[in-house]
Amino acid sequence: MSIPRELYPTEDDLPYEEEILRNPFSLKQWWRYLVARADAPFTKRRVLYERALQALPGSYKIWHAYLRERLELVRNLPINHSLYQALNNTFERALVTMHKMPRIWIMYLVSLTQQKLVTRTRRTFDRALCALPVTQHDRIWEHYLVFVSQRGIPIETSLRVYRRYLKYDPSHIEDLLEFLLNSELWQEAAERLAGVLNDDRFYSIKGKTKHRLWLELCDLLTQHATEISGLNVDAIIRGGIKKFTDEVGRLWTSLADYYIRRKLVEKARDIFEEGMTTVVTVRDFSVIFDAYSQFEESMLALKMEEMSDSEVEDEGSNGEVGAEDNVDEEDDRLNVAKLEKKLKEFWLNDDKDIDLRLARLEHLMDRRPELANSVLLRQNPHNVEQWHRRVKLFEGNPTKQILTFTEAVRTIDPMKAVGKPHTLWVAFAKLYENHKDIANARVIFDKAVQVNYKTVDHLASVWCEWAEMELRHRNFKGALELMRRATAEPTVEVKRRVAADGNEPVQIKLHKSLRLWLLFVDLEESLGSLESTRVVYERILDLRIATPQIIINYAVLLEDHKYFEDAFKVYERGVKIFKYPHVKDIWVTYLSKFVKRYGKSKLERARELFEHAVEQTPADAVKPLYLQYAKLEEDYGLAKRAMRVYDQATKAVPANEKLSMYEIYIARAAEIFGVPRTREIYEQAIESGLPDKDVKVMCLKYAELEKSLGEIDRARALYKHSSQFADPRSDPDFWNKWHEFEVQHGNEDTFREMLRVKRSVSASYSQTHFILPEYLMQKDQMQTLEEAKDVLKKAGVADDEMAALERQLAPPENDTKSKEQSRVVGFVSAGVVESNGQKVTANNEDIELPEESDSEEDDDKVEIALKEVPDAVFGGLIRKRDEGDEAEDDSTAKNKDSDGPLGALERMKRRKQQAS
Repeated sequence: MSIPRELYPTEDDLPYEEEILRNPFSLKQWWRYLVARADAPFTKRRVLYERALQALPGSYKIWHAYLRERLELVRNLPINHSLYQALNNTFERALVTMHKMPRIWIMYLVSLTQQKLVTRTRRTFDRALCALPVTQHDRIWEHYLVFVSQRGIPIETSLRVYRRYLKYDPSHIEDLLEFLLNSELWQEAAERLAGVLNDDRFYSIKGKTKHRLWLELCDLLTQHATEISGLNVDAIIRGGIKKFTDEVGRLWTSLADYYIRRKLVEKARDIFEEGMTTVVTVRDFSVIFDAYSQFEESMLALKMEEMSDSEVEDEGSNGEVGAEDNVDEEDDRLNVAKLEKKLKEFWLNDDKDIDLRLARLEHLMDRRPELANSVLLRQNPHNVEQWHRRVKLFEGNPTKQILTFTEAVRTIDPMKAVGKPHTLWVAFAKLYENHKDIANARVIFDKAVQVNYKTVDHLASVWCEWAEMELRHRNFKGALELMRRATAEPTVEVKRRVAADGNEPVQIKLHKSLRLWLLFVDLEESLGSLESTRVVYERILDLRIATPQIIINYAVLLEDHKYFEDAFKVYERGVKIFKYPHVKDIWVTYLSKFVKRYGKSKLERARELFEHAVEQTPADAVKPLYLQYAKLEEDYGLAKRAMRVYDQATKAVPANEKLSMYEIYIARAAEIFGVPRTREIYEQAIESGLPDKDVKVMCLKYAELEKSLGEIDRARALYKHSSQFADPRSDPDFWNKWHEFEVQHGNEDTFREMLRVKRSVSASYSQTHFILPEYLMQKDQMQTLEEAKDVLKKAGVADDEMAALERQLAPPENDTKSKEQSRVVGFVSAGVVESNGQKVTANNEDIELPEESDSEEDDDKVEIALKEVPDAVFGGLIRKRDEGDEAEDDSTAKNKDSDGPLGALERMKRRKQQAS
């Protein structure tokens, strides 16, 4: 066989050939030769690979490169091409020396898998597993499992491979389960899955929980019930129900579905019923109930379809047999076979049970509320409200209601009850009462009062309901006897026995229940005598369970029966027992009743009572008592003592009520002693420490009084005194009143004095409360004082820090412009400021008075700016002054025009001259 010329070495190959001839076993030389001829055709490179492998048969590097090139050569060829056979042969040759190299095996196995050579591939996988060490088997099994999972691989082959794999790595049993399910091998899948669930050491590598595996097993067993045998499905699913509390409803429906598929319909119904009566969550109950109702509906629909099909067949057969029936009608009576056939067709053996199935479905729907309530009671059998709802479900069925009540009172533990368990006993007894069975109602109440409830109030409620039932049936003596029995104190022997046991029942404390005693008192007042009622009241007081209302009721009862002194003794006991605020009603009632009863006859005793009452009463509640005390003195005592009481009241009441108390004091004094007597009260009020706003109000009233009496100077002094409490910017009403007062009763000097006081008060308030930084008083930044204060507060500047900030940012005294910008809003300057030898008016809107108007201001070189005074203030004086000084005014006016701004008097004179 001749070798083609293109396979011979060329001149370019000679250097490599010479190196190889010198050293034929050098891997480096062969690899350099192969790399240099990377662009040569594969036929030539194949010769080079074969020559290199002949010299170096154990070189993994050359074998790997050779096999990769051969794989690349057949990549796009069909699998039945002859090159695949050459490739396989090359792999077999390589494995002679490379059988310990897993990468060579993997390349060969992947190639065989693509060639679809099932048997050869399987055997090659087995050879690889035998050749390689166990530590490298996982690399082979990965491709082995891919191979057996392909289509066309016999299931038995794949199953055997998976079983072998589980012996190597049992943790991958989920892969086998998945394969079994995909291969529809339900029996082995169920057995394997059951074995997994029974293995406590099993850990899912796919992250599945035991609960999920249980659900998968249940679905597998129920969906393929007829194909799986040898497993106790009922026991398996019930084991899952006991073990897992989540989604129990799904497990019950799976078990029922299993029996349905096995055509055990009645058993499936039993499973549904059992599931609904055992689940403890509404969610699980809803799942089971919906599945149950759907099952019954499907059974009914199936039966109706069968009925319609059978009716069609019967219509066809009736036409043929109808003629023969008339002939053989008499013979049927003697034919036993036909009689047996008719008996089988009787309705009890009839398959056409649509009515029964329909009734079963309706009964199931009607039972849903009862079954749902049972679920809630299984969650908490001590829930009183659910028991009441259950009783209401059986409304109209007294037997069921009685059974429900009986079960409820037996089940509920009063110490664990959610709600009021005594209401069940009461409702139980009322059920008998509504059906006119009073004897059994009394039996129920008698058992109810023997139950150890959590609180005494529950037991007292039962006794009260029992007594009210007796009253409804006009058994008054029985009701009284029940109350005496309920309020009887346990004997010493009983208390000793209970103390020895260590568990004190509520019956021991029942005799101190206020609710029982209140009902007992009502019954005694309505049905008993006065003496028996007094005994009950006295017993309540002895037990120290009385309330202020009980004291008042007891006293009123005695008053109704003309026992006035006894009633007052009851009041005395009440005020000794209770403290404020509870004793307030007792004192008010006691004092009003005493005054109404005795009036002037026992005045000294009444005074002692009032003195005692006001001593014990706190300041915030003493005002009504003082008013009542003063009313007593006015009606039956002395006016001076009444005034003394009012005086004491003004000192005793809190500050927020002093003003109203003084107003009452002044009104009563004016009515009794006349208006002049109120002056000393006004003065006392002003000096008594009232709040500033109340002092101002009191001064205004005092001033009005003096004005009405013609004491103008005293009224003006009051206005001046109260002006220190009135800020002109926030309280203009006060200054308007003073202004009107001066217009009506003042003159030029008094008016000027008012304006001076107003400016000084305004300045004091401005300096005291509203000192703000300079940058906040700029007109373009801040429009009002309130906005400036808001900005400071939002910035977090405290009130005490505002003044410090103002002092830091205050401009120098000689900086007129800064002083004008930082001028406090609302502050009116009282003079002029000198700057650079020139006079600058501090407030251009104000009017400067003449220089000779005030000697003290001249000494200080400060001019007071005043607003224009109305003419009505001066009255006739202005006309006389104008006539007497007309000539002097002209010259003075000219001098004033040259010196500076005109004062108020100068401008008035000029207007008069112009008018004339």
